[in-house]
Amino acid sequence: MKKTAAIVTVIVVAALAGFGAWYFEVARKTYSGALQPITFGGLVSDTALVLFAAEDRHFFTENGIDFTFKTYDTGLAPIADLLRNKIDIAGPAEYPIAAKAFEKAPISIIASIDKSYVIYFVGLTGRGIKNGADIKGKKIGLPRGAIQEFYLGRFLSLHGMSIRDVALVDVPGGQAGDAIAQGTVDAVMTWEPYVSQILKQHPHGMVSWSAQSSQAVYPVLVCRNDWIEQHPDLVKRFLHALNQAEGYIVEHPAEAKAILRERYHYDDEYVARIWPEHQFALSLDQSLIVALEDEARWMIGNNMTSEKQVPDFLNYIYEDGLKAIKPEAVSIIR
Repeated sequence: MKKTAAIVTVIVVAALAGFGAWYFEVARKTYSGALQPITFGGLVSDTALVLFAAEDRHFFTENGIDFTFKTYDTGLAPIADLLRNKIDIAGPAEYPIAAKAFEKAPISIIASIDKSYVIYFVGLTGRGIKNGADIKGKKIGLPRGAIQEFYLGRFLSLHGMSIRDVALVDVPGGQAGDAIAQGTVDAVMTWEPYVSQILKQHPHGMVSWSAQSSQAVYPVLVCRNDWIEQHPDLVKRFLHALNQAEGYIVEHPAEAKAILRERYHYDDEYVARIWPEHQFALSLDQSLIVALEDEARWMIGNNMTSEKQVPDFLNYIYEDGLKAIKPEAVSIIR
């Protein structure tokens, strides 16, 4: 009896810690049912490392999930396909969720998977851009309706301008380099890895700076409410696989960096440089709500919605899945 109690105690302690190699070998073999498909829609972005690690380490398969990653050029595109029932989970930044909340879209965030600082302003010095004051009247390429527009608007406000003082050109992230090379824009607001690609292709005549100040981007996992209601167990298994991947990243950073490097054919210098700009972890915390409210107020102030009240974003958060898997990661105030 004492021996059994001791074994149970060890298992409980290891499960709570969640990071030991022994725990991974036990927890990853808990599901024995048939594989269920999940199609995920996301961007080309380093912020998805938790997903890549779950694929690489077979955590999805071992949790009964047949996982497919579908790539999009903007954060709004996977949300559109989510609402058309073409994908099961979308992975944009949080900003499109603030926009969709004004439309009362039937969607919910089930977790954030990273807090990142990877959005930059990149401009051509040959077009007279050397600092923030030089942006007025310039053509700025960015994906319209995405979080880059919010960061640009806030940056302009800090320099005594508004979004109306520049000409916005709709440029998806993957086309930012071409827009700069062809001279169709004076600058772009884009994210890594596109920022580094542009600067590498144009080592002279460029200026860049971080667009985020101290506000993180929250790459989130978003589902339709009806899909969540129909698949509560699948949501938990999906988050369990990601929690295992998070633990793997913590325990094996060198191997995790190799996964990211191989996914997009990065070099060691790039991975080492961007690694500190990410906090790869599952969470649903109050700072996400604060960010959504800040962005919603900005949309109202810039007449991007006819609504005058900030939505109650608690209505767009599904906590039960993450609470069942990683309860300490849920700290939203209700």
